[in-house]
Amino acid sequence: MTDALNDLVGLLGLETLEENLFRGVSQDLGLPQLFGGQVLGQALSAASQTVDPVRRAHSLHGYFLRPGDPHRPVVYQVDAVRDGGSFTTRRVTAIQKGRPIFFCSASFHGEEASIDHQTEMPDVVSPERLIESGARLARFDNHPIEFLLDSEAWEVGQPARKRVWFRLRGELPDDPAPHRNLLAYSSDFNLLTTALVPHGLDYRDPSLQIASLDHAIWFHHEVRVDDWLLYDMDSPWAGGARGFARGSLYDRQGRLVASTAQEGLTRLRHPAGG
Repeated sequence: MTDALNDLVGLLGLETLEENLFRGVSQDLGLPQLFGGQVLGQALSAASQTVDPVRRAHSLHGYFLRPGDPHRPVVYQVDAVRDGGSFTTRRVTAIQKGRPIFFCSASFHGEEASIDHQTEMPDVVSPERLIESGARLARFDNHPIEFLLDSEAWEVGQPARKRVWFRLRGELPDDPAPHRNLLAYSSDFNLLTTALVPHGLDYRDPSLQIASLDHAIWFHHEVRVDDWLLYDMDSPWAGGARGFARGSLYDRQGRLVASTAQEGLTRLRHPAGG
């Protein structure tokens, strides 16, 4: 495991303060506020540590309430809502400076025999062929996540869609829990900005105020995040200073391993004619 990946796994590992009470350090990615994916991954980690590992997370639904401070730790309070015959439910509140910045509900379920079907993975170029053809490998400084972008410039009028390959560079252990936590963490990258594509906007545009308002993720299969995953995203609607986006995550074998949905603030600070 690389040092950067080891640090990220540690970031989501959390310190136990008391029963159902955890603390996580924060990570500064150079964004105006705490990266939402960090809170998603840490909240899932906190909830999972209070659940029998036989039951694994199958969904998480959360709301971002206040901007987080990337220079302060986050405390996670877990409420054991229900331990049923088949499902376990946890509610998690993330706290900074004595105030909640995020809360979510997470549901856990054991393995059962079932009907199954899935949508087919889009017909896309493999990561290796993209690299051979000169596609840019994008990374944050000193961060293990890397993205393969087939386009960096979005023109007005393009469909509201993005397809991005990503992985965590390094090798993780087989324990599925950190892979789920890291998938929740990674799922916040690129999703909301899909709503900007048809408008030719970049999330760094100073005229744009952008922030996640909520996030949902459904885990369909166990997954390895240290191998390439395809994130197929679209935005069916934007309006009222909000954008909505949804995503499907596929592994190399074409399995649909997770689905996501998010609404976020997409406010123009100086609207045309204003």
